[in-house]
Amino acid sequence: MHPGSPLVSFRHRHLLGIDGLSAEEITYLLDLAERHVEPNRQGDKKRSVLRGRTIINLFFENSTRTRTSFELAGKRLGGDVINMSTSVSSIKKGETLIDTAVTLNAMHPDVLVVRHPESGAVQLLSEKVDCAVINAGDGSHEHPTQALLDALTIRRNKGRIAGLLVAICGDILHSRVARSNIQLLNTMGARVRLVAPKTLLPAQVERLGVEVFHDMRKGLEGVDIVMMLRLQTERMHGSFVPSIREYFHFFGLDRDKLAAAKPNALIMHPGPMNRGVEIDSEVADDIDRSVIRQQVEMGVAVRMACLEALTRDLPSNGPLP
Repeated sequence: MHPGSPLVSFRHRHLLGIDGLSAEEITYLLDLAERHVEPNRQGDKKRSVLRGRTIINLFFENSTRTRTSFELAGKRLGGDVINMSTSVSSIKKGETLIDTAVTLNAMHPDVLVVRHPESGAVQLLSEKVDCAVINAGDGSHEHPTQALLDALTIRRNKGRIAGLLVAICGDILHSRVARSNIQLLNTMGARVRLVAPKTLLPAQVERLGVEVFHDMRKGLEGVDIVMMLRLQTERMHGSFVPSIREYFHFFGLDRDKLAAAKPNALIMHPGPMNRGVEIDSEVADDIDRSVIRQQVEMGVAVRMACLEALTRDLPSNGPLP
């Protein structure tokens, strides 16, 4: 933890993206998350920060990892957590996003955690409700809590974020994780490289303040962090890669390509992993270099911090434990 940073309140009503957050606000959330890491490893993990608060997890897209992480975060802080899946809700019957927002708003929740397949849908919903909204991933737009948990993982292992050289590799085009991470890493003073085939890069990508490489060995040369991305075949309409086998040959992370990075470079992946597609099992499970499991652990602490930060200044909050 960075004890020097003051725990002031978070001045945003919602957490819709990393875009718009200052380095101080990001540091505030990371420091707050840091305080939850050790208690989460103890026998009694329950706190009363969110006692009396209601959190609704509203997922229009499947995500076992993120939804479970938010559920755990809410419950460990003592909140009442309700999970809503679109497969069992009236949204399947043709209810619009606005109708859903109005309906949920009438139940007076304190926080809505929303994942949606369309970019911008979470912001639209946030404009129709009175409670705080956290973006748990919208289309290929943003996934702020993933970038925060990645940042916490990096900071705990490297002691800093500023000055590090980070390579984000793979399916950048469809990745909200990449967008949020580029925003956060640039804001915090890291240098970002993108490594991908031309077909998996967004248009005018250089405007994002990154260096672009189409060769893994050149792109990984001297980097401190290797962040692999899942090949999102479900979002691909058309031919983006010749074949999975060829993609792994050129862009899959294995020992040979990793040799270009610094000897102590960390290996990261937001999950779920496609082993043998974007990452080799031997590298993914490297006990000395891979922090993929640690990312999952930090996810709970970060989501606890975000829930706490957004509810701290709400009226009639109970006492801190």
